[in-house]
Amino acid sequence: MDTIFFILSKVVQFCIEPLNWVPILIFLALLFLSLRKPHLCKRFLILALLDLALVGWLPASEVFLSALENTVTKTEIAKLANNDVGGIIILGGAIEDGEIIGDRGEVSLRSSAERVTKAFELIRKNPNIPFIFSGYSGRITPRGVSEADAFKQLIQEQGLSEQNAHYENQSRNTYENALHKKPVIEEFGLKTDAGQLKPWLLITSASHMYRSTKIFEKQGLDVIPILVDYQTANSLQWTMFDLVDGAHNWNILVHEIVGLFAYWITGKI
Repeated sequence: MDTIFFILSKVVQFCIEPLNWVPILIFLALLFLSLRKPHLCKRFLILALLDLALVGWLPASEVFLSALENTVTKTEIAKLANNDVGGIIILGGAIEDGEIIGDRGEVSLRSSAERVTKAFELIRKNPNIPFIFSGYSGRITPRGVSEADAFKQLIQEQGLSEQNAHYENQSRNTYENALHKKPVIEEFGLKTDAGQLKPWLLITSASHMYRSTKIFEKQGLDVIPILVDYQTANSLQWTMFDLVDGAHNWNILVHEIVGLFAYWITGKI
């Protein structure tokens, strides 16, 4: 059932991303042109142009993405004491396809690389607390090594201690991240004098944090959000037009909307 849910969420996301509609609209325009119906051809071409304008004009996506990134309040790490933290959770999604690692021997990071760099920072500052990296692949047909195994390679390359390291290389989405992490957290997490688990730092992208915290809370796990990988500033870029950045923003936004709705429908949050 979880596999069907995973595949269905990917299909729905693909179908509703604005940029994916452009080739469909152009195909329909050409189809009606071949059927000698120029008025319908013109209408679909106009829709394709409007679609491109929606994707490329950055405020159209930024206004919603900024609201999503601001949903969870940013944690002031400097105000946290070491004894207040039970461990560090790093969610996958920042490492490129495992096939690249196998072919090139190097780990490539995506635009959300801050998930990894912030993890390195916190691991160095807190060498005595456990950390878990969780992630296999977000692809329907994964290739090469898992993200968790790639992160392990990065830890070794950075010369960081693996004494308190744990790697989970089965999860394909955020729900499975929390599900597979829970036993490890309960076993290795630092506890208070009363025997209760201390909250864990949760590192993920700002746009992804709301869904992530809700999922971990549903699993009965207390987390402290460490937001990274912001895609928007405090003010909108009203005059900016960029199809690449716009498509990237819409991809993130649609991914989170589909995820939130799907997890709400299935009772995962």
